[in-house]
Amino acid sequence: MAMVGQSRHGVVYFSFFLSSLFYTSSFSCPPDQKQALLEFKSLVALNSEKFPFASWNASSDCCEWDFVTCRDSSPFRPVVNLNLSFTVPLSPSNSATSALLKPIFRIRSLVELDISSSSFRGEIPPGLSNLTRLLRLNMKSNSLSGLIPAELFRLTKLQYLDLRSNSFEGNLPPEIGALRDLRYLNLEGNSLDGEIPSEIGQLYNLQNLSLSQNQFIGDIPTAIGNLFSLSDLILSKNKFGGGIPDSIRKLEKLETLQLDDNLLSGGIPTWLFEFEGLEILKLGGNNLTWNNSLNIIPKFSLFELSLRSCRLIGSLPRWLWTQMNLNFLDLSQNELTGTIPEWLTDLDIRSIILSDNKLSGTLPPELFTSTLSLLDLSRNNLTGELPENVGNSGIMVILMLASNKFSGLLPESMSEMPFLTMLDLSNNSFSGSVFPKFDASDLAYVDLSNNKFFGEIPTSFGKYSLRILSLGQNLFSGHLPESLTTYSYLEHLDLSSNNITGELQEFLGELEYLKVLNLRNNSLAGSIPKSLPNLTYLQILDISNNQLQGNIPTELRNLMGMIKAQPTDMYLGNGYFLNLTENWNASVEFQKLIVEWKGSLRPLARKNIGIYFLLDLSKNQLSGEIPASIGDLKSLKTLNISHNNLEGRIPGRLGNLEKLESMDLSYNKLSGEIPKSFALLGQLTTLRVSNNKLKGEIPRSPQLDRMNDINDFANNSGLCGIQIQVLCEKKVSPKGGEDEEEVESEQWFSWEGAAVGYPMGLLSAVGTIYAAGYLIPPPASKARRSRRAHRLRRR
Repeated sequence: MAMVGQSRHGVVYFSFFLSSLFYTSSFSCPPDQKQALLEFKSLVALNSEKFPFASWNASSDCCEWDFVTCRDSSPFRPVVNLNLSFTVPLSPSNSATSALLKPIFRIRSLVELDISSSSFRGEIPPGLSNLTRLLRLNMKSNSLSGLIPAELFRLTKLQYLDLRSNSFEGNLPPEIGALRDLRYLNLEGNSLDGEIPSEIGQLYNLQNLSLSQNQFIGDIPTAIGNLFSLSDLILSKNKFGGGIPDSIRKLEKLETLQLDDNLLSGGIPTWLFEFEGLEILKLGGNNLTWNNSLNIIPKFSLFELSLRSCRLIGSLPRWLWTQMNLNFLDLSQNELTGTIPEWLTDLDIRSIILSDNKLSGTLPPELFTSTLSLLDLSRNNLTGELPENVGNSGIMVILMLASNKFSGLLPESMSEMPFLTMLDLSNNSFSGSVFPKFDASDLAYVDLSNNKFFGEIPTSFGKYSLRILSLGQNLFSGHLPESLTTYSYLEHLDLSSNNITGELQEFLGELEYLKVLNLRNNSLAGSIPKSLPNLTYLQILDISNNQLQGNIPTELRNLMGMIKAQPTDMYLGNGYFLNLTENWNASVEFQKLIVEWKGSLRPLARKNIGIYFLLDLSKNQLSGEIPASIGDLKSLKTLNISHNNLEGRIPGRLGNLEKLESMDLSYNKLSGEIPKSFALLGQLTTLRVSNNKLKGEIPRSPQLDRMNDINDFANNSGLCGIQIQVLCEKKVSPKGGEDEEEVESEQWFSWEGAAVGYPMGLLSAVGTIYAAGYLIPPPASKARRSRRAHRLRRR
């Protein structure tokens, strides 16, 4: 009996063991899926600088791991959701990171996969078609490239597909029509091209379609009119042509229509105003036209409207007064006239962009409400003073009133704008010497250039955020204030064309992030500070037309920004500013820098500053020799040291400036010859050396031969060459005592003579050798002649 009892207890224990084992194995993720995830983890560990997968270990249930979701209702708890967004920050050296996804593609139970913003690069590897149950796939904001794989179009259950902000290329294939369950499709920000296939009209369940920021061409397919569920249609920034297809009017659920920045033409159809649910309408940046005289009463209530460059003529469209929910309005680059109407001030719009029109009159005080965040009225004909209540716009972030006819003082209330990030009042007639104190603001961009401000240079624009300060072409006087160094992140300083006196101070070298320093056309004296080479990011230095003396420092060779562009990230304010400007096509003349470029004053657009490299020390009283070290600034495109008292020879090392487009050495006391190394300057289009003491032949090269303006070489001791149509005398071999660098240059340039001399010398040498008998076969010996005659007789 005891044995029977023990047996029964054993059965109970064994049954409990089996049930426990079954329970344990049934309520954890499948082993093959766990293995796949661990394999993915090991690959990431090899390639990642950071490692966020600490919870993934072999001894625990993968359903409990971070970023993993399993289906609890199933006895096997398969993995259904992987949210790996922002979890795989890969090292820059890894070049095949998309291969890390292969283990993931073995988890066939996946319903949702999110790998967005995780630095994956390369083509999507094979195996994606295994995920046949996938409903949501998010791969946005990576560096994935190549064609969109054909495997993707076999995932016929997909409802959500986001591939935006990658580098996919090629056409969108007709197979896209197989994804008939899609509700959301976003391919914006890639390099896709070709025409949109008509099969896109088979996505009958599609609600959101964004193909913006690609290179699609052709007409907008009429098949889009079959997408009756569509609420958002975003095709901006492509190359679509033709007109707005009539089939779009069938999309009765449309809430967003963005067709801006394409090549569309024709009239804007009036049926667009019949969409009752439309909230966002952007048609700007095309060749579309709008008849502003039409008496329209729209059925919609818009939140955002852009009709930029749509040839609007006359006053602001009257129908706008019905849009009481309007938050963003862009009617820039049209031909609107008249004054700013009162009804516009009643709409409480947060962003108003009316730049590049012909508006006139004064600014109504009612415009500056507590809700206004962005106001751009640049390049109109507006007059008068700024209203005293301008500071009532307490959340103003961007205020741009450039190129109008405003005058008077800046209202003190402007200092009450704590979120102001961009302030552009340039090219007006503002005056005064007292400025609002922006100490509490986030100002990053200030342009008050080309006005009538006077007094000392103001430094009341905050401290830490300022990146651009442009005060040129005013009447400022006095010395450079040392308080400029409080702007420790300043990248762009323009104080040109004022009445600034005193010496250039050493403290300028403390502005370590400066890329642009423009002090031209002032009355600055003294020598060039030796601290300037500390500005390692500097790529534009213009201190021309002052009264500077002394030598050009050899230390200028340390301006690393003129050797190779140094990357810096332009800060333009808080995140709110970045969101605000996302839909804003910034003004055409956004921060122009006036410099002398190839002999004439030209404006350089701030957004293109990164491609310019300029050193201008002209129109001063600099003396001594040109330091050969300037030849180390290999990114320079413009070098101007004319109108000084420089003497000695031109350094041959200037021929190392391989990217130089313009060089002006005129009006000095330079002597000797133009270095033959200048023939290496393959991008040079302007060379001015007039009014020196130069002599000898102007070097020859395809570039230099085209420089035939006699004025660029006039008034020298004895220049000659085809460029000025003066015949050169026969060259004499260089004698001792010549400049060592010049002799080296002459020796290097022997290629011109070698091109002719080498073959002639070779022929001459061969002839000499032949004449000497070295190439004539020697006469045969007597015995040899006898044997040869015997062989001939036997034949």
